[in-house]
Amino acid sequence: MKTLRSGIIGCGTIFPMHAQSIKNIKEARLVAVCDIKKDRARDKAKKYACAGYTDYKKMFAETHLDVVHICTPHYLHMPMIIEAAKRKINVISEKPMALNPEQAKKEIAAAKKNKITFGVIFQNRFNPGSQLVKSRIDDKSLGKLKAAKLVLTYHKPDSYYKKSDWKGRLNKEGGGVVIDQAIHYLDIVRWLIPSPIGYVEAKCSNRMHTFTDVEDSAEGIVKFKNGFYLCFYLINCYSFDDDPFIDIDCEKARVHIVKDSAYIGYKNGRNEKAEPGADEYIDYGDGVRDYWGYCHFNEIREFYRSLAAGKKPAVTAEDAKKTQDLIWAIYESSKRGKKIYL
Repeated sequence: MKTLRSGIIGCGTIFPMHAQSIKNIKEARLVAVCDIKKDRARDKAKKYACAGYTDYKKMFAETHLDVVHICTPHYLHMPMIIEAAKRKINVISEKPMALNPEQAKKEIAAAKKNKITFGVIFQNRFNPGSQLVKSRIDDKSLGKLKAAKLVLTYHKPDSYYKKSDWKGRLNKEGGGVVIDQAIHYLDIVRWLIPSPIGYVEAKCSNRMHTFTDVEDSAEGIVKFKNGFYLCFYLINCYSFDDDPFIDIDCEKARVHIVKDSAYIGYKNGRNEKAEPGADEYIDYGDGVRDYWGYCHFNEIREFYRSLAAGKKPAVTAEDAKKTQDLIWAIYESSKRGKKIYL
């Protein structure tokens, strides 16, 4: 089996999840990293015994990559993805794939034109809890799906944004709590429900931040075409990062997803639970939180295995764009004060 040559652009917060995952995948070898901060690129290159760059185009030209991981600020995703596609380099990008649906369309078009594989990180789909609930929805064990609620209450004070030169800036991040924190959980619900979205009605506000020009709170309804609906409440101005939760009311059961675990209470008295085992965690390095078990590793490994098998990855760019469309609809509904139909 061919070992694929991999590179990572962006050596910041999310970098260890990708670098350590590549290190643990026999089908891949990390040959280059890139960051505009020279010291950071040099340190990561030394740690992983690979080449270090400050110019991603130079990295592309010199290292003959098979795969590039995009771990940069949101506004840089589109130009980097399109440049990689032009050079026939397969791409796996952190979320969000772009700032808006129009950018996402251009990325997908470039990937198709150049016949590369383009995947997007939505690692929470690979948690034990998410996988259990998906399997029970697919096998009809839950009966009719009625409604869900999503509650996310995080702590992102002004000091969090002041440490960054792009977070909290609308033109660089694309938004606040919706596109940065809650996108993972909105994606989970959209992925779980076997129906297209009909419309979105939402309101976004900045209630407690003075440094940013993005929302720190959002609430609303996502109505699916099969009649199912999601009620959501999202803030990143709470006093600490509490565990987000998703509850789903079904004909035959109640579903509770918290962090990476899930509990299903059936109306006949039977219960089911899924949570990561003690061995389902990766050491991402000093000072890096466990990041909810194997989820990043599971998705990245699946991406490489799909390349080796000549198949589409589990999270394609086309599928990820549906979540991008949902995020856009939340913002548009708030901006325009009306329902947005998809």
